[in-house]
Amino acid sequence: MAMAFDATSEASDEALLARYAAGDPVAARALVARLTPRVFAVARRMLGSEAEAEEVSQDALVRLWRIAPDWRAGEAQVSTWLYRVTVNLCTDRLRRRRDMPLDPEADYADDAPPVEQRLQDADRAAALERALASLPERQRQVVVLRHLEGLSNPEIAEILGLTVEAVESLTARGKRGLKAQLAAQRTELGYGDD
Repeated sequence: MAMAFDATSEASDEALLARYAAGDPVAARALVARLTPRVFAVARRMLGSEAEAEEVSQDALVRLWRIAPDWRAGEAQVSTWLYRVTVNLCTDRLRRRRDMPLDPEADYADDAPPVEQRLQDADRAAALERALASLPERQRQVVVLRHLEGLSNPEIAEILGLTVEAVESLTARGKRGLKAQLAAQRTELGYGDD
């Protein structure tokens, strides 16, 4: 069994998806373990809610399982397709709740630093979530994918169906918008004049 897991852990996403479509449950578990954290992180940052991010992650993976038998190898990366589905699901949710603000008291991961640091980190994260929520939808999507998820501009362009130039423009405008939103809070959030 250990050899099967090792072979699975080294397989590409596309190979695992093909194996899942052929009925391999080990491949499905490996793909879920590999992709869920990334999908969840994007959804969490876009939605500001862990509960909603879990729902979106599950829904995105269910859609991946449904498409698995019809997957056309070489047309797109599995992760890129899954990011696109995740972004679209988040966009749909955000449109449905346009008038509802993000929860500034969201539950954040606890790595057990000192209490003061955790409080400051929570304040900073909440300020970032509020600032992200104030951006136009496309700018928020691009900033999350680029600066919080670390995707390249070409990857983001493919996910969102934009040109690389449009991604660059949206990123620049999003960063300026975040800077403007957060500038007045620098001292309050513990950032000096450095």
